[in-house]
Amino acid sequence: MSRPSTWHSEFCLAFETSSPWGSVALGRGPELIDARRFSAPMRHAVEFLGTVEAMCRTYDVSPAAVSRIYVSSGPGSFTGLRIGITAARMIAFARRVASGADVHLVAVPTLSVIAHNALHSIDPPRHVAVILDAKRSRVYAARFVRNGDTYVAEREAAEVEPTGFLASQTRDTAIMGEGVHQHRAAVEQSGLMILPESLYAPRAETVFELGITLAGAGRFVDPRQLIPTYIRAPEAEEKWSRKHGGTMA
Repeated sequence: MSRPSTWHSEFCLAFETSSPWGSVALGRGPELIDARRFSAPMRHAVEFLGTVEAMCRTYDVSPAAVSRIYVSSGPGSFTGLRIGITAARMIAFARRVASGADVHLVAVPTLSVIAHNALHSIDPPRHVAVILDAKRSRVYAARFVRNGDTYVAEREAAEVEPTGFLASQTRDTAIMGEGVHQHRAAVEQSGLMILPESLYAPRAETVFELGITLAGAGRFVDPRQLIPTYIRAPEAEEKWSRKHGGTMA
């Protein structure tokens, strides 16, 4: 009589589509098998599905064998986030229809993915502040504290004015994230340490790693409730709301 399978022997996918450089990863249980980045920035719509299919084909993994998906949930590129989130939902729905089995989905906050990169710095700081450009002279930001081999958010990401946010940080805080480029004056004015640019990009392999931790805590999301974390509504939706005096249905 065969033993029942566990998630340790089943395949998992991880998607990172919140940043200009998209990537996907494949694992089996807690083991990362492969991770692939798109060939150039802003290639999500063109390369996402092809990259996932090619990677699964390389390791002879069928969609029906995927039992978990970890997806970077934002904030970040509105278009990129939609691609990753939509793909995760469609794979989950398709497997449920085809076999009656569920795909367990985990939404991994993008700023946590970026903060985790600070562990790869020469001397990982106690605190990191991650900032992404939110346009209109504002940033999406969150502060993290190091706890062993991970960084834990002290509060949820928010849209803030960068100068005030950075001025409120303790002196042992290091700054990182793509927002450093767009808000250089505020960053330099803060006098805080700036981590190397090589640590700014979120990666699918980190989404995979953090997804395992969140899954272990039971942080699964129903496919019908899996939505991107935008913080602010997409610009097109805001324009529609101003024009029509309400929100888009």
